[in-house]
Amino acid sequence: MANSFFRNAFDRVVAARERQATRYVNGALMYLDDEHLTALGTSREELRRKGATRYVF
Repeated sequence: MANSFFRNAFDRVVAARERQATRYVNGALMYLDDEHLTALGTSREELRRKGATRYVF
């Protein structure tokens, strides 16, 4: 019981951090121009649909 509780909590934390990292990367990719995004095989609309958070650093 204890192992499954901690494993479940850990898995949820990891999943949340993965979603946060994806939003961060998508936000960074939004700064690229359309030519570079096309070369990477994505578009602005696709990044918006996936979720993008722009961080100012």
